[in-house]
Order: sequence, then structure tokens, then C-alpha cells
Amino acid sequence: MAGPGYWHWRRRRRGWLGRKPMPRRIYGFFKNVVFMPMQPPPSPPANALEIYPDELEALRLVYLENLSQNEAASMMGISRGTLWRLLESGRRKLVQALVEVRPIVLVTP
Repeated sequence: MAGPGYWHWRRRRRGWLGRKPMPRRIYGFFKNVVFMPMQPPPSPPANALEIYPDELEALRLVYLENLSQNEAASMMGISRGTLWRLLESGRRKLVQALVEVRPIVLVTP
């Protein structure tokens, strides 16, 4: 009889304070997957996901520079709603590439 289709993962506890961490159900499992840049890329693969410069800049400002969406939008000269759509699109593409193990291509202007 097959298992339930998922495996449990739990962070290790450090110290004894606080509540015991709950195990998380993980439904996907990948072995030996590496994402690395290639200089210069030979040619973009057919199934690659393209991330555009404005999506990359929005992701960089919000997640690496830790700016609020309002601050990042004013730095890029766009509305907060437009920044939100860029973030959503960029996140969706990154997660899809990680889950489907597809290459990511950064589109140059």
C-alpha cells in the first residue's frame, strides 16, 4: 500500500523555549536540482520562463532592499498597483520555474 503522497518536514529546535514546531506536509520532492547562471547562455531553451527587467527590479527593491511597496513604486516612477502586479507576475514565474524545474531567462532591454 502506498503512502499518503507527502512527507513531513520540521525545522530543528534551538533551545527549549517556546512551543514545539509543527511538522509541515511537503507534497513535492526534488533531488539534485541546481539553478545556476551560465555566461554567456548558449541559447534560450524552448520551455524557459522569461523575467522582464521591470519585474526583476520590483523584486529586487521589495525583497532584497526591504523597501515598502509605496517606496519601491515611487523609486520606479509607477503606481503601487502596477508594482503589485509586477511583483505578482515575477513571483509566479519564479515559483513555477522552481516547481517545474524550468530554466529562467532574464530578458535584456
